[in-house]
Amino acid sequence: MRDQLQRIQQWAERRLPALTRHRRLEELPIELHRRRVYILPTGFGVAFTLLLLVMLIGSLNYSNNAALLLTCMLGSATAISMLVAFRTLNGLRVRGLRAGHATAGQPIDVTFDFEATRLRQAVRLDIADGTRAFDVQGRTDVTVSIPTERRGWLSMPRFCIWTTWPLGLFRAWSWMHPHYAVLVWPRPELSGPAPTLPVEDHRRQRLHRGEDLAALRDYRSGDSMRHVAWKASARHESLLVKDYEQPEARQEWRLDWRQLRGMDNEARIARLARWLGEAQSQGRQWSLWLPNEVIELGDGPAHYARCMSALALLP
Repeated sequence: MRDQLQRIQQWAERRLPALTRHRRLEELPIELHRRRVYILPTGFGVAFTLLLLVMLIGSLNYSNNAALLLTCMLGSATAISMLVAFRTLNGLRVRGLRAGHATAGQPIDVTFDFEATRLRQAVRLDIADGTRAFDVQGRTDVTVSIPTERRGWLSMPRFCIWTTWPLGLFRAWSWMHPHYAVLVWPRPELSGPAPTLPVEDHRRQRLHRGEDLAALRDYRSGDSMRHVAWKASARHESLLVKDYEQPEARQEWRLDWRQLRGMDNEARIARLARWLGEAQSQGRQWSLWLPNEVIELGDGPAHYARCMSALALLP
């Protein structure tokens, strides 16, 4: 009999949450109310209720007032625990969601902005096979990691808010399905060639004025007399000038989708993503030409995020 009750209780805990899932997308913010919060006794709660029934029968059978009083007190605590579990979720709000950045195959961090008018303890969030426990007082941010598989928009899965507070006798839960998606960046290829620069980029060099002496050269009209190397000139037939101009190789990478012929789209995207990461780590400037967008020369984290997002949105 006991095994049958446990199987029924386990089936109910497994099936009823699925039946009560909110399947339609909901716009944020989302607030829980009494029509969305469901309660069932836990396995411990079922066993505790059976114990109270045995105590009640025994105390009435033997006319034991002390045992009857204890049974009533424990029964009252059970009823109050059910009410507290319900009130822990009732009125809880999800104001918004914020997502970080991640490449395909890596977990992406999503921050939930919870709000409650009073303290809510031992609240749990189940999402993507993970569980996070937290307390809510006022506004509370809760960050969870969601696994990713491929680039592009990833819709937020349904998630369950639940609690067994305070005694673990009852499980109160509710499902949410926000209308929200996060953008997953493409996964860069592990290794490969560097971008091909135009021939002129290997020859052309820009000159910049430095503080260290680079070389001595022949005097040219317009050179400052302060830069004349008098001691070295005394040993030569012509004037020699200290040259402080040093060649500086061009740092720009002009990444172009059209240069990667013979590769499928996903391979092109992976290679461009690797080049973007290398340019960012080396402190270079770069531009990006894509079939649906042309991103001008720039650098820095914001420019990198813009380019990676553009790659992620390619068909």
